[in-house]
Amino acid sequence: MFVLSSVRIALRALLLNKLRAALTMLGIIIGVGAVIAMVAIGRGAAQRISDRIASIGSNLILVMPGSATSGGLRMGHGSTLTLTEDDMRAIGAEVPGVMAVSGTMRGVAQLVFGNLNWSTGVFGTTPEFPDVRDWEVAEGRFFGDQDMDGATKVVVLGQTVRESLFGDGEAVGQIIRIRKVPFTVIGVLARKGQSTWGQDQDDTALIPLSTAKKRVLGVSQAGARMVGLILIKAANAEAMPQIEEQATALLRQRHRLQPYQEDDFQVRNLSDMFAAQEASTKTMTILLGAIASVSLLVGGIGIMNIMLVSVTERTREIGLRMAVGARSRDILGQFLIEAVTLAVVGGILGILLGVGGSKVIAMLANWSTLITPGSIALAFGSSAFIGIFFGYYPARKAAYLDPIEALRYE
Repeated sequence: MFVLSSVRIALRALLLNKLRAALTMLGIIIGVGAVIAMVAIGRGAAQRISDRIASIGSNLILVMPGSATSGGLRMGHGSTLTLTEDDMRAIGAEVPGVMAVSGTMRGVAQLVFGNLNWSTGVFGTTPEFPDVRDWEVAEGRFFGDQDMDGATKVVVLGQTVRESLFGDGEAVGQIIRIRKVPFTVIGVLARKGQSTWGQDQDDTALIPLSTAKKRVLGVSQAGARMVGLILIKAANAEAMPQIEEQATALLRQRHRLQPYQEDDFQVRNLSDMFAAQEASTKTMTILLGAIASVSLLVGGIGIMNIMLVSVTERTREIGLRMAVGARSRDILGQFLIEAVTLAVVGGILGILLGVGGSKVIAMLANWSTLITPGSIALAFGSSAFIGIFFGYYPARKAAYLDPIEALRYE
């Protein structure tokens, strides 16, 4: 009952000075709105990274060729082909925890359909590729072992290539030419979007690895068994470090490398790179939230100032209440509730501002934002805490006024 009556008194006092109350709440409104908007921007960036990680494939390990040395000069990784199809199959058969393995070789070619053409990356790969990359086939089918064994002239297109050559028309069953070689379109991949480094993953054409070597990429007889990249899909994230270690040991053994010799290949765990990106995004989110929280602090100081002014203006009222039996805790509670009411009402309006601002930012800046109940609860709780923290001193000052002196106050 005391709380309800104190809330009524607090609201009546605030309504008597509407403009002053509104200006006091403005700091809290801006602070809460800024916290929600900044955290939403940070979480949106983290979500975009997570979505792009998922688009590349979960639990993915890359094995890339090593470097070559010519005339004492060391070239970069991939300057020579050091990986083979036998390496790929050995990893799948001998390394525990591996779900699927695929090998690829890449080239760039002009794809022609009728009077339309499109230049894109052509990947020779194996039937396990969709499983390794978690990439579904939206239309038709992916090529299988028979296509690999027979080096059949079939192709699976990404969405970008499909739209460039066929528009809204049917793609599956059509004949296109890749470097003047006719290929039958047997499937279209589901849309993947951009990778974390900005590459359009849908701008691609996949053909059997054997066909790529024999008819498109022009691989020499000496490199007939070579692959440009090995993709390994781990059963789970926990198994990835062990797979890296065992795959490295297996390849060193297969390549007959001595202990003093460097690896002629490179094993890269994409999860480590993505974890670093996510960590930097979380740091950015915390930084943005901390900067926005300064507005809350300013709002709290504003509440304290106004409450001190209110105590001074209502000194005689406080004396009258004490004279008729009000206790110090009653006065303390009343002024504390007024401060909390200011903060809570400002917090509610700040939540509306933050949610609306986040949506406006997402629409105008084309930036992903993610508002979570946790961020709203945190911002609202912070505003209530600020009301208590910064309102306590003025309330305590009012509660311990001398009633005689308060009644004499003009």
